[in-house]
Amino acid sequence: MSSAATRVTGQDHLWSVTEHLEDILATVRPLEPIELQLLDAQGCVLVEDVTVPVSLPPFDNSSMDGYAVRVADVAGASEEYPAVLTVVGDVAAGQGEQLRVGPGEAARIMTGAPLPPGAEAVVPVEWTDGGLGEGPVSGMRARSAAPEGASGQVHVHRPAETRAHVRAKGSDVKAGDRALEAGTILGPPQIGLLAAIGRGTVRVRPRPRVVVLSTGSELVQPDEPLGSGQIYDSNSFALCAAARDAGAIAYRVGAVADDAETLRATIEDQLIRADLLVTTGGVSVGAYDVVKEALSSVGDEDEEGSGIDFRKLAMQPGKPQGFGTIGPEHTPLLALPGNPVSSYVSFELFVRPAIRTLSGLADIHRTTTTATLETGKALTSPDGRRQFLRGRYADGKVTPVGGAGSHLVAALAQADALIVVPEDVTSVEPGTEVEVVLLG
Repeated sequence: MSSAATRVTGQDHLWSVTEHLEDILATVRPLEPIELQLLDAQGCVLVEDVTVPVSLPPFDNSSMDGYAVRVADVAGASEEYPAVLTVVGDVAAGQGEQLRVGPGEAARIMTGAPLPPGAEAVVPVEWTDGGLGEGPVSGMRARSAAPEGASGQVHVHRPAETRAHVRAKGSDVKAGDRALEAGTILGPPQIGLLAAIGRGTVRVRPRPRVVVLSTGSELVQPDEPLGSGQIYDSNSFALCAAARDAGAIAYRVGAVADDAETLRATIEDQLIRADLLVTTGGVSVGAYDVVKEALSSVGDEDEEGSGIDFRKLAMQPGKPQGFGTIGPEHTPLLALPGNPVSSYVSFELFVRPAIRTLSGLADIHRTTTTATLETGKALTSPDGRRQFLRGRYADGKVTPVGGAGSHLVAALAQADALIVVPEDVTSVEPGTEVEVVLLG
């Protein structure tokens, strides 16, 4: 699970973004590997190399529907002077019976079927008369409707080179090859490869289980009527979706009212299914900041570094943050601000790297780049505080969306990047280069 790190605590310590992230990553550890069935392992990270037990394909096989022939028998064939061969039977995929192709003979063969002994190439059915004694055909009739197609004669209108339209044994992967490396994320192609080489299970780090919980007596579920002073709970939906996007199995808990005892009980109930807990709201300095009230004293006195530390960060939006471990398994908990944009920016900076660390991924951070800032006015950052603005990025240029206010959730929905204004920079003029975190 996690290993608590020694933390600098105290209300007067102003944490940098880097310090806070380093504290999180020093605490969170990759989950223990488990053996999973293939479909259950989708999205998980391999913990060991996978080698190929049998070659793929395991035998020479046809890449076309057509006729298996000897090269000498079709040399010089043309529509005017076709090669006439005796059809000795069908070779279908999965068929156990083996035919042999001798001089002047052909076997009707289906895509994926083993190349029969004696045959050296496959001519597509479109190069033949399909056994009908007429001109070139476009395909074969179903065996159930025309069983006579597996016998008689076939006219071949083109020559074929040796091994034409034949997939060689081991041409995809050979026995003993490394199919997948440790650290690979298992997507559909990787799952398909594992099945193709006969693996029914695989050893992986499981996808982290992340519980997202929003707080606030003012929060109402979407589709319910709003009362006086109420707003819809958007944070739990946004953060749950973000956790899934980061590779987690995310569980959303409905908004908890501003009552410390209720919140503690809810969190305790959720610990059984959580590798990581994320709360949003209630971490600032107000009289109703329930997360701070409920979790400030939950640490284990005998466990160094346990408990939740609430701190101020030199960043905007997202200055108030909380982090620590909770419960008997010391489950990591990140307490994010309640403002929708603050919580989402905080997720990208801190929660996403934690999820990807739990997953066992080596690359835990978003892609960053430099871009030219384009805007009609100068942007300011509070002295000594790193600022994260929402922006649209394209072709090396980035444009802020919605200005610098941290409350503009509609602007966040239009953004595909975070613009990073460094600490101690009080004015960023249009045309300057800035660091950009790409969210796509």
